[in-house]
Amino acid sequence: MVLIAHISDLHVSHVGFNESAFLRAVDEINAMNPDMIILTGDLTENGYYAQFEEAKEYLKMFESNLFAIPGNHDARNIGKQSFEDLIGDCSWKLTKDDEDVVVLGLDSTTPDLDDGNIGKLQQLWMENELDKCILENKFSIVAMHHHAIPIPRTGRERNILFDAGDILQSVISHDVDIVIGGHKHVPNLWKMQGTLFVNAGSLSSYKLRGKDVNSYNTIEVTDRDIEIYLNKLDGNKILLGNFKRRDAVDL
Repeated sequence: MVLIAHISDLHVSHVGFNESAFLRAVDEINAMNPDMIILTGDLTENGYYAQFEEAKEYLKMFESNLFAIPGNHDARNIGKQSFEDLIGDCSWKLTKDDEDVVVLGLDSTTPDLDDGNIGKLQQLWMENELDKCILENKFSIVAMHHHAIPIPRTGRERNILFDAGDILQSVISHDVDIVIGGHKHVPNLWKMQGTLFVNAGSLSSYKLRGKDVNSYNTIEVTDRDIEIYLNKLDGNKILLGNFKRRDAVDL
């Protein structure tokens, strides 16, 4: 089994960052001891170098390996350079060979713009890696900050990927198992043509809609099943969905 903690939208800053929510999440996730933590962007509020320095110190509190991609807030104020200096590559491939799981992290940001865009070169790289996943029968996860499908309860649609149609075609035609993202601070799960599109809420921002609370997702992948949970930081844990893996073999 592979256990993934999916967190997003920290928005570390002196205003709007809920430190107590973050620290509670750290305690909960460390107690779970996940195989990996995937952070889908907006580590900072404004992309300032000092905010990345602060975010890096907070992220050191997690005991499991953590892999992050930038969000639109991180791409402000030369933030991509700061991200690469302090956090790591903006896009990457993660392989967990003993469990046949591959995670591709994509950079969907454009400097100083809120809109998302993957771009042709990154799309071609993704498709090449996904071709390998198909040939090697790997379980594939694609992570990006911006959502490729509109999310309910988020008001007028904006800031979706400019090339959402192209990216959707790529992930569907390559039998991607899960696409994870953040950005809207609203947790949600869609299923399209066998691919699960899973969005996380905000882990530690005060920018929440209605009665929403800070939260994160956990994804459990076994040889046969996928279970996805919404973990609210008010103590409630909700099963978002239980699905049979597309490559599961009936015995």
